[in-house]
Amino acid sequence: MNKQGAIVIVEDDEDDQQFFIEVFKELNYSNEIIFFNDGQEAFKYLTAKTSEPFIVFSDINMPKLNGIELRKQIHENEDIRIKTIPYLFFTTSAEQEWVIDAYSKSIQGFFIKPSNFEELKDTMRIIIEYWQKCESPNYVK
Repeated sequence: MNKQGAIVIVEDDEDDQQFFIEVFKELNYSNEIIFFNDGQEAFKYLTAKTSEPFIVFSDINMPKLNGIELRKQIHENEDIRIKTIPYLFFTTSAEQEWVIDAYSKSIQGFFIKPSNFEELKDTMRIIIEYWQKCESPNYVK
């Protein structure tokens, strides 16, 4: 896991993107924040040989390739899987079918997007600090 790598946010809603921008601005992490509007764009980035992000936050409902389909492709791709990139869902609802499907593809968390700025900031801080402290296999290109 590349703890200095980018924080990838796969989110097609511009208002939610702005919410994340403001949260990470206040948290002041040194990681670059990269947004993708759909799963296809994110998958291209994640499969690039130069891509070594720290963590991925993904919505589920997106055009072209939704979050569940994106996670499935990542889970089936050995080149990405070996990088041990934490993958978490942040979505507006937690239909049980989605939660089961997501965890069957080895996600590391499923969260409902808080509508409150402070709650989102606190949740992001806890998640980022947890993964910064977490040990993972050494990934060597």
